[in-house]
Amino acid sequence: MMRVLMIGGVWLVVCFAAFGLFTLPASSSQQEEEEHSQEQEQKHSQKQGPEISTASGTGLTTVNKTTEEILDELLEGIETEPKQKDDGAVEPESKVPPPLRRYMGRRIARTMHFEGAEWLTRETRERQERCSLMLSNLGLKPGMTICDMGCGNGYYALQLAQLIGDKGYVVGVDVQPEMLGFLRDRMEEQGVENVIPILGSFHNPRLPVGMIDMVLLVDVYHEFSHPEQMLAAMRKSLKPGGVIVLLEYREEDPDVPIKPLHKMSKAQVDREMVANGFKLVKSFDKLPWQHMLFYEIDAEFDKESVEESVEESVEGKSSE
Repeated sequence: MMRVLMIGGVWLVVCFAAFGLFTLPASSSQQEEEEHSQEQEQKHSQKQGPEISTASGTGLTTVNKTTEEILDELLEGIETEPKQKDDGAVEPESKVPPPLRRYMGRRIARTMHFEGAEWLTRETRERQERCSLMLSNLGLKPGMTICDMGCGNGYYALQLAQLIGDKGYVVGVDVQPEMLGFLRDRMEEQGVENVIPILGSFHNPRLPVGMIDMVLLVDVYHEFSHPEQMLAAMRKSLKPGGVIVLLEYREEDPDVPIKPLHKMSKAQVDREMVANGFKLVKSFDKLPWQHMLFYEIDAEFDKESVEESVEESVEGKSSE
């Protein structure tokens, strides 16, 4: 039987259908309507309570530890209870920062709705995006622990689980429980037992601290309503030498048939990652539609000096 954990809490469900990725930019009135709808849905999402579901685990072994022991460590590290203050009182949900509409000069996109999940597993995806080429250039090793952030129905999570072998684990995070339901169904169909689904929230992916080798974000970062909180949580989750790998549709290329709001330039990605304590260590530029950027924690990160530089850069961009 699979051992599955779904961690509840605040979660964000938005109503952007997958096929909307291929439309023209919305008009000003449409944008205002979308932003108002997103704000209302996020307010509603803060009323949701925790949801936990567990099942038995595997008995596979690694060289030094059994996978049961590794899995126990992962599950113990995942946040399952609301944070408490020093006096023992539970911190109210009102402390959650409000969602952003813009960040560092760009407008934040809305999350793809679970009703468009079939688009993630479309037959043309390999030809359009060369998914196998991306996977072969991730630098995967047997036994790694990988987070598939915004895993959806598991298109990549299940492939990653096979590539890292029975001694590794994939932590699949999504904010829509319906998406995780699709993932669990596909896990059952394919007999996959080394994927851990986690129901995150829009400001907290609920990852274990210091236990992740790689966080993979495929066309999802641009949708974060709380980018700084999410990046801070991912930073804490990484092992020494761990990496964050971002894939984003290339804004620089008008031939990429994706709605502009769901694209990012390499310069914009780097600006935001540097401002949050990461440094670019590698890129792979041979995918047909997407940037593929590898980031590590910047040990020399100086938040104040970076913020000043970013402010100047954003102001310059706004004045253009």
